[in-house]
Amino acid sequence: MRRRRAAETLEDYTELIADLIARSGEARTTDIAERLGVAHPTAVKAIGRLEREGLAIVKPYRGVSLTAAGRTMAERVRRRHRLVVDFLVAVGAPREAAEADAEGIEHYVSSATLAAFEAFLAAQQK
Repeated sequence: MRRRRAAETLEDYTELIADLIARSGEARTTDIAERLGVAHPTAVKAIGRLEREGLAIVKPYRGVSLTAAGRTMAERVRRRHRLVVDFLVAVGAPREAAEADAEGIEHYVSSATLAAFEAFLAAQQK
């Protein structure tokens, strides 16, 4: 469970960093901490881990950027999130609730279940 939670943290950070860069051109540690609702030192520690794992590059006074591996992780998480949200909405959940619920589900859902979600959504579109 601890390992899974650690992976979830890395995924959340890479996804957020990618979103911040896409929206404003940069991802600053202060913005990351604020958006995730954590203390600045907590964000610094997690970003350090991203860097050690080869997912991010930190340049003093220039913010955080993602490596190719970090961008790949962020995109994979984003796709998984969208799929879970789309599925929950398709089965009747309000979009706002689906967005909130997907934040937890997306990290623990198996690839087999994701495939079932995709098949269900594809059948709905026919």
